[in-house]
Amino acid sequence: MDWRTKLLDPTPQARNDFTALTTPVYRGSTVVFDSQEKVSDDWQQAENGYSYGLYGTPTTLELATRIATIEGAHRTFIVPGGQAAIALVYMAFCKAGSHALVPFSAYGPNREMAEGILRDFGVEVEAYDPLIGGDISALFRDNTTLIWCESPGSVTMEVQDVPAIVAAAHSRGVSVALDNTYAAGVLFDAFAHDVDVSIQALTKYVGGHSDLLLGSVSSRDARAYKALGSVYRQLGLAVSPDDCSLALRGLQTLAVRLEHLEKSTLKVAHWLAGHKSIAKVFHPALPSCPGHAQWQRDFKGSASIFSFLFTHEVTPQQVVAFLNALAIFKIGLSWGGVTSLAVVYPDLDRPGQDFGGRLVRLNIGLESPDDLIADLEQAISG
Repeated sequence: MDWRTKLLDPTPQARNDFTALTTPVYRGSTVVFDSQEKVSDDWQQAENGYSYGLYGTPTTLELATRIATIEGAHRTFIVPGGQAAIALVYMAFCKAGSHALVPFSAYGPNREMAEGILRDFGVEVEAYDPLIGGDISALFRDNTTLIWCESPGSVTMEVQDVPAIVAAAHSRGVSVALDNTYAAGVLFDAFAHDVDVSIQALTKYVGGHSDLLLGSVSSRDARAYKALGSVYRQLGLAVSPDDCSLALRGLQTLAVRLEHLEKSTLKVAHWLAGHKSIAKVFHPALPSCPGHAQWQRDFKGSASIFSFLFTHEVTPQQVVAFLNALAIFKIGLSWGGVTSLAVVYPDLDRPGQDFGGRLVRLNIGLESPDDLIADLEQAISG
């Protein structure tokens, strides 16, 4: 055999009985079949075997299976990010002429997609009060096909009555999708509450170190799985196996990080709640947070992100100065990583509420909570 041919022989040459504590990173687009009769182009690789790298390598499917196991899902898809997860759900459950419902407090890009691409495609997405509970049934139409929940809500942290919304939806045959990123898929049991689809931005707590972009879409049953899978294939939502490897590593420390983050975040939140310059703290574990009773009933714990509102005496310019004066907290939009972050929302759209540029969101990281409190104190006092 010519040496040039030997260079391209894919047959492994080393021993293959190596066993480690980590999942190998399998990179590959082409899948080699044993015979022409076995060639397929099938997205259902978990059931029918590997067919093409677009639908994932063993690294991807290992992450998907582990997420599904943790969430108690039927199956999980891994996608390039949280927004891709949202898009997949919309495309799977809505079509031209469909009506969908999304809470006012949903992740901003979700609502942006609703008012942009989906409107252009003939899908009407109506915003609703996140605290509406079972009264959401009054908003149903004959063409309603999907309800989004996000609990707690983005920035303003409203905790929704998800069981009541699901009961109302299922009585009309409407599917419910939940953005369960805050709970990392574990602090709130979506499928125990009969949610049809649970998504996460794995970028946040599963990744845990602000260095990857991934999302997950988990289905309650085979029906939702098939609806999602057909669209997943057509959209070509390929992900990097290297990023999946980082997410698998993140899962190993998720429990200890969440436990530590909860304690530190509560300490900071309670300190802010007692500060004379702070009017209100939006943390699900505090009674001041809208939907706190639902959090007590449905959640196993709280996470690292919350918001607070300065008093009316504090001007928007002073809020900006406060942010710029922070030393340990970094100014940034994401969350769930090991570094504490702060950001102000000067133009937040919430019907009937005007926060006047005084609402600040914090992500508490792994720094000493005493140091974080000292940083907040010096920035407020300055």
